Amino acid sequence: MQENINEVNLIGTFEEEISFSHEIYGEKFFKIFMNVSRKSNTVDRLPVLVSDRLCDLNVYKGQKVCVTGEFRSKNIEGEDGKRHLQLFVFAIEVEVVEELTEDENEILLEGYICKEVVYRNTPLGREISDMLLAVNRRYKTAYIPCIAWGRNARFCKDLEVGTKIEIRGRIQSREYTNLAGENKTAYELSIAKLNII
Repeated sequence: MQENINEVNLIGTFEEEISFSHEIYGEKFFKIFMNVSRKSNTVDRLPVLVSDRLCDLNVYKGQKVCVTGEFRSKNIEGEDGKRHLQLFVFAIEVEVVEELTEDENEILLEGYICKEVVYRNTPLGREISDMLLAVNRRYKTAYIPCIAWGRNARFCKDLEVGTKIEIRGRIQSREYTNLAGENKTAYELSIAKLNII
C-alpha cells in the first residue's frame, strides 16, 4: 500500500486534563485536548494522542505548544452498538512555544475520495460539499471527513469516487445535537485549496 501525504501542524494551548488511551508493547498513549484559535476568535478543541515516550504530558499541560503529526481515524464501537469514526491528531513532535506565538492550524493531506461527494446549499444559500477521503499509511488507512465551501464546493461536486486529490486546510471542531438530544462534537478538515493528482 502506497503511503499518502498526511502532515498536521498545530500551535495552541493544551488543556489541563489528560486521559489514558491505550498501551501497545509497553508504550502508553494519552489523549489531551488542544485549543486552537481561528482568526474569527472561534476556538477549535482538537483531540491529540501523545506517546509517553515522546514527552511527559504533565510538563506540557496548560502550556502553549507546537504539535506536528498526522490526522488519523479509528473505527470504534459506540455505546449504541454502532461503529463510529473517531478522529484525532497523532503527535510526532511536541514542543513548548512562546505564549505570544500566534495559533496555527494547518493540514496537508493526499488521498482518494472513497464515498460519493454530497453537494448542498445551506438555508442562507452557501454552497457546501462533503466528502470522505481515504489516506493510506503503512498497514492502515485513515478515513477523513472533509468539507468544502463556495467555489471549492462547486469544483468538488462532480469528483468521482477513486479520484486522488491533495488538500490544504485546517482541522475544525463543530458542536451539534444528535437525534437522541445528546451534545456531540464532530471533527472535519475544512478545505482551503484542492488539487487533483
